[in-house]
Amino acid sequence: MIRKEELKLVTEWDKTFPKSEKVSHIKVTFMNRYGITLAADLYVPENAEGRLPAIAVSGPFGAVKEQCSGLYAQTLAERGFLTIAFDPSFTGESGGNVRYMASPDINTEDFMAAVDFLSLNEKVDPERIGILGICGWGGMALNTAALDTRIKATVASTMYDMTRVNANGYFDADDNEEARYQQRKSLCAQRLEDLKAGEYKRAGGVVDPLPEDAPFFVKDYYDYYKTDRGYHARSLNSNEGWNVIGCESFMNQPILRYSNEIRSAVLLIHGENAHSCYFSRDAYAAMIKNSKYADNKELMIIPGAVHTDLYDGGGKDAIPFDKLQAFFSEYLR
Repeated sequence: MIRKEELKLVTEWDKTFPKSEKVSHIKVTFMNRYGITLAADLYVPENAEGRLPAIAVSGPFGAVKEQCSGLYAQTLAERGFLTIAFDPSFTGESGGNVRYMASPDINTEDFMAAVDFLSLNEKVDPERIGILGICGWGGMALNTAALDTRIKATVASTMYDMTRVNANGYFDADDNEEARYQQRKSLCAQRLEDLKAGEYKRAGGVVDPLPEDAPFFVKDYYDYYKTDRGYHARSLNSNEGWNVIGCESFMNQPILRYSNEIRSAVLLIHGENAHSCYFSRDAYAAMIKNSKYADNKELMIIPGAVHTDLYDGGGKDAIPFDKLQAFFSEYLR
């Protein structure tokens, strides 16, 4: 018999954004095919009738559903969609005995399990389900869309390809065999140190205090994860980060190999001035290259926006919610 883990879920509102009176909110749980129970916030438009189009939301990589994925989910629920924002395996309120690990396989499955949950929800039209991934979960969303034919529409916002950045470093600065070898060697040594210590060493979240000479993208992350703007006690990025070996398998497993076979609609959104914009530009080019399904693919660049502006708007309404509503309305008809 399939058994869910018993999760201890926070009952009070502890999000980094205000609660909307336009939607109802409850905590829910569901299980992925590896037996890990995931925790999610479910948002339903007030006075909704009939079966609704639905969207599963997650990200950024190392964040929790109380941060920007919840903001996206609640805002889209205000606009007529049933939504869930979920914590990935091993993080936040979700289950998984070993904490703070990531996996390109398991994390793709997390999105598929969210689609399972929505497909079987009595308030959802199972023929009108979409997904939305933010930052590293934007890449996971694309990977899921290439695998899950039930998904009718996918959005990747301020996307990272976590396999690429782990294998090649930021801006592909370490895209060479020697750099990868030294990284693999270091991670293998850390595995043994962890076993001898009886616990996993954490890699550290966003650096704090912030060095004066920190690169702009580090300052950008600090401004979100380490300030009242986005700090959350369960967020890995706000605190001690992933385990050092938490993302080891990403180095050897590109996740977007078959992205040009995605038949359903995809929208990539990125800030013009985001350090990470190259991920979306390259992912879009690869997705439409030699593809028979390019007509429903789109790349939207937000003028002047940086990476975390698409987390919460950055104080300048950078998240194009009107576009998101129009996109999901069109393809979840």
